[in-house]
Amino acid sequence: MPAPDQSDLFADDAPRADWPAATKPAQQPLAARMRPRNLSEVVGQEHILKAGSLLPRLVAQNRFGSLLFYGPPGSGKTSIAEAIARATQSRFVRVNAVMSNVAELREILAAARRRPEAATILFIDELHRFNKSQQDLLLPDVEEGNVRLIGATTHNPGFYVNPPLLSRSHLFRLDPLTPVQITLVLKHALTDAERGLGARGVSADDKILSDLAVLCDGDLRRALNALEVLVLGLPEHAALTASELEVFARERRIRYDADEDEHYDTISAFIKSCRGSDPDAAMYWLAKMLAGGEDPRFIARRLVILASEDVGLADPQALPLTVAAHHACDFIGLPEAELTLAHATLYIATAPKSNSATLALGEAHRVLKEQPVQTIPSALRSKTGQANKRIGQGKDYDYAHDFPENISGQDYLEKPLALYTPKAAGWESKIADRLARWKELKVQMRAK
Repeated sequence: MPAPDQSDLFADDAPRADWPAATKPAQQPLAARMRPRNLSEVVGQEHILKAGSLLPRLVAQNRFGSLLFYGPPGSGKTSIAEAIARATQSRFVRVNAVMSNVAELREILAAARRRPEAATILFIDELHRFNKSQQDLLLPDVEEGNVRLIGATTHNPGFYVNPPLLSRSHLFRLDPLTPVQITLVLKHALTDAERGLGARGVSADDKILSDLAVLCDGDLRRALNALEVLVLGLPEHAALTASELEVFARERRIRYDADEDEHYDTISAFIKSCRGSDPDAAMYWLAKMLAGGEDPRFIARRLVILASEDVGLADPQALPLTVAAHHACDFIGLPEAELTLAHATLYIATAPKSNSATLALGEAHRVLKEQPVQTIPSALRSKTGQANKRIGQGKDYDYAHDFPENISGQDYLEKPLALYTPKAAGWESKIADRLARWKELKVQMRAK
């Protein structure tokens, strides 16, 4: 593929070509000025960027097709896309899916078809915001190689990207940056006089920068922009101290998107912590959900489900307690309902566990599906009404209360089944003993 003219590297005759040539660096946010200029400058993501990995090899050979980067905000999706465009000397067109439309996409794709020598990379930020029609519009040009798509999304592509587009793309998952990685970038930005804040001469010790990194939850963009605000609020040659950091800490917001990946991932962690009998982890995920604005009734409903699904007969009090907690959330409301949820969460997390009800119901459904439906024994049928009495329905029924321990020895299925297996946990261990005693008593009754 012939290399295009370097002077035209990021020129664009389509709208929204987003390589800021006219914007002066000083007017850009610090996070934009400090973007990596090549893949070697990207911090983190060693699992996809280390030497010899698939992505660097594809870029070095300029033989990649469409790419999808899936990861949390500030993990480097846009930076990697721009670095790839520079490394391959490609024309870079950036589109934000929130603000774009079909007409704009058609114009961009038409421009790419007119200039095949420019090797257009179409970068779509927040790709998950495109609907099915917009994503389908990309397919022919992606298929023909008129554009090489790089999509960035914070949402699981398996749910938000059309299968045909997903199947034509290499998917790379990015991780949140660690506090150590973010701290290294902050130190560099503070001293870099060309692109960073070095001209101001503001200093900060490692502990302050590390604390700032922790507060930013793996989001490097957020950390750099926060550092810029803090530094610009100080006189030149001053020192950034804990008192300035406290102001930012008070404004900290937990990253939590209702009804999106963070919502489902966090409730999944909460459920598994309760099921795994870890009250500390369960309380942590509960606090995260509440801090993120989760509906307390949603959490309460999950606790009610856990009471039957995972605690069950090992502690029969779990179900009424969680149902009461659900009702309490309705009529108390936040913030007081947080205490109710904490109460119910700790009860479920520390209760003995049994999923015997779940297993028994699943086994019953399996048998019902795979075997002929059993006929209801005549003795168990209703004898209500003259017609039922005349044909003798229910006449051979043995009333359980007329027998010791309510065990008559009668069968309640034509072909007996073993669906329920009690577990030796909590109260259910007593049920196991009781069932064993009844089984023996039933044998004795039949022997008589």
